[in-house]
Amino acid sequence: METKRRATPGKNAAPQPLPASGARSGTQSIERVVGMLRVVASRGRRGMRIADVVSLSGLPMSTCFRMLQRLEVEGLLVRDLLTRKYHLGPLLYELGMLAQPHYQLSELCDEALRVIAEQTHDTVYLSERRGPESICTSRALGAYPIKALTLDVGIRRPMGVGAGGLAILSALPEAEAELIVAANEARYAKFGAFEPGFLREAIAQTRAQGYSFLDSAATPGAAAIGVAFPPDNPIAAVSVAAISSRMGPARRAEVAKIIHQQVRAICVLLEAKSAAPSSGRDGD
Repeated sequence: METKRRATPGKNAAPQPLPASGARSGTQSIERVVGMLRVVASRGRRGMRIADVVSLSGLPMSTCFRMLQRLEVEGLLVRDLLTRKYHLGPLLYELGMLAQPHYQLSELCDEALRVIAEQTHDTVYLSERRGPESICTSRALGAYPIKALTLDVGIRRPMGVGAGGLAILSALPEAEAELIVAANEARYAKFGAFEPGFLREAIAQTRAQGYSFLDSAATPGAAAIGVAFPPDNPIAAVSVAAISSRMGPARRAEVAKIIHQQVRAICVLLEAKSAAPSSGRDGD
């Protein structure tokens, strides 16, 4: 099911000998910058105070302060003077506008998400894979008055946390899925019931029934179903979240059927898009 809490591992592992060329030092700096942006992004649009950044990143206060100041100067972060919270900055938005033509999966799925929300009356999410994480890239709201708003667009979490991430993880080859579970092991403890043993059992169940299902795993009283796609190379998943009382066995099967129908339609669009010649040219 979709959960609310988040965490990002620290980068302050035990000191390692650095090569004389300083290549490792440069790489580590890039890793820390990217990690810092991910930490701030983990709160979505709510922003994050420096104390929370320190806690989640695992870096010393002085290091976080210097990095946050520099990222603000470069336009990668902004700081609200009233709340003192950091938010993602304008430069990321500008770069994202340039990258958008290459990453239009959410637009491709808009109609399918709308149809699922209309038919189930519940909240529908699109989650995409980003390495060992999943990120919510779109959401559609159904008409049912009590909504399971357990994710915001832009929130990323270790893969497996939430029905969408669990569906993607379960659709991967067993060895690859195990590597991701191992890589995220320290982070799962931050998400309620999620820990490797629980997750491996959930993966087995998902593979057996053809869709993921989680009920009150981290958010009491909320349940979700997820289906990954495409089958041969899962890059994303569609999930439906609702209050637990709406996800009994009979309706669970009904919702899973609706998701599967729309996921097949998305896969047809993906195949057509990949087969079509690119209309863009360098230098345009």
